[in-house]
Formats: sequence, structure tokens, C-alpha cells
Amino acid sequence: MTEKAVTDCQTKQFQLCPKFQKTFTILGKKWNGLIVDVLLEEGTQRFKDLAQKVPKCSDRVLVERLKELEQEGIVTRRTYAGSALIEYALTEQGQDLKQVMDAVHGWADTWLDAEECVKELA
Repeated sequence: MTEKAVTDCQTKQFQLCPKFQKTFTILGKKWNGLIVDVLLEEGTQRFKDLAQKVPKCSDRVLVERLKELEQEGIVTRRTYAGSALIEYALTEQGQDLKQVMDAVHGWADTWLDAEECVKELA
């Protein structure tokens, strides 16, 4: 009887909520959280300004991430007639991530050593 119980437990799979998984797929992708954080803190940004604020992200990857965030409804791309100006801003859905990002900042402030993080990111 014990062997059967062990076998049954080993075959059961833990199921995460698909919405939770999708959220982490979006925010967990390299650079997405930083892009959202910059837009939350700084507001609407031109591409060159975003590129300066997320300096280790290549322009090619930044374009790719912005397109993905736009497809997810988190970022909007604004163009102006007769101008080469392109700006990126958070949608209402993107702005709604503020509480999530604030919670991540709070956790990081509590549990991560700033000096160690600087060393790792250098």
C-alpha cells in the first residue's frame, strides 16, 4: 500500500494558474521588467531615451521587447504625422503593474545586498 501511495504522489503534477504563468512569461523575459519600470518611473519615452536607461540591452533586443510588450497590451507606440518622432508609453494595463513593481522593489530592498548586486551587474 505504501509503494502505491509513493507511486501516485510521484506521478501527480503541480498545476500553476495559466494566468500566473503568462504573467511571469511576460515580466520574466529579460529586459521586460526593466522597460516597464522605466516607463512607470519616467513616463513616456523616446526610443533613444529608453535605450540609455536600459544600457545593456541592445537596440535590436529593445525593439523586439517593445513589440512584444505592445502585442501584450502593456506598451503603446505613438507616432506623429509628418515627424520621425516615436514614443513609447504604458497603457492602462501597463500602468496597473505599478503595485507589482513596487512590491518587487520592496522585496529587493529587504532581501538583496546592494553592493553584491552592483558587482554581479558589472
